[in-house]
Amino acid sequence: MGGLMERLRIRVVPIEEVKVESGDVKTFFFRDEACLSARPGQYVMVWVPGVDEVPMSLSTINRGGLSAVTVRRVGEATEELHRKGKGDLIGVRGPLGNGFDLVRGRCLLVGGGTGVAALTPLAEELLKGGAEVSFILGGRDRERLIFLERLRELLQGRGELIVTTDDGSYGLKGFASTWAARKMDEEHFDMIYTCGPELMMVEVFREAEKRGIPVQASLERIIKCGVGLCGSCAIGGFRVCVDGPVFNSEQLKSIAEEFGRTRLDASGRRIRVEK
Repeated sequence: MGGLMERLRIRVVPIEEVKVESGDVKTFFFRDEACLSARPGQYVMVWVPGVDEVPMSLSTINRGGLSAVTVRRVGEATEELHRKGKGDLIGVRGPLGNGFDLVRGRCLLVGGGTGVAALTPLAEELLKGGAEVSFILGGRDRERLIFLERLRELLQGRGELIVTTDDGSYGLKGFASTWAARKMDEEHFDMIYTCGPELMMVEVFREAEKRGIPVQASLERIIKCGVGLCGSCAIGGFRVCVDGPVFNSEQLKSIAEEFGRTRLDASGRRIRVEK
């Protein structure tokens, strides 16, 4: 993965390709040697020149030498990033964090919104390792579903794809967490992986706990330094930037007072997790 100092150094790279995933989501491809051997679930700090540096999960790892991040337009930095095109420059620092632990056996992946971005490279690696994969792809509506065709192609003949929308505009109607609970009742799973809205992940974790199924969840917090120094991403006794972003069942139980309930905002003030 390259030495620590190299991973922590900002490397300026040109954008090689931009793919529109939905009305407010784009994927940005770039070449960076350190990212080629990243683990699924790790993230990079993306520097948008003149604006800010923000954390983003890798949604593609070494596709013919390319890596990528998938970004929803939600603030100043992502707004500026969405204006960029092929040949424009960004900075990349990482990969950082722990990533997912891969298991063999029967795996259920539950992704919502842009959380699907972190789970898709994971599904690829699980399949390479011989795991059986069921993937629940959730979104508020048809327009919010991302990676639908990519996952169809990946899982065709090799796994199972279940598509859900909150409003029923595509696939099964209802929350991804609700359909995940039904799937847990129908089949045995050795591991559940989840990434997406935090309240969705809380429900997935609760349902898995009832059935004794271990979970790995990728959490999102405000990350500024990426090296565990500033504390902006603290949850319980953990720092999401270095101890996470992936947390296992035992860790999730230890942060139950905060997981799905509160987080720190950009000023360090504790606020409620949004629905």
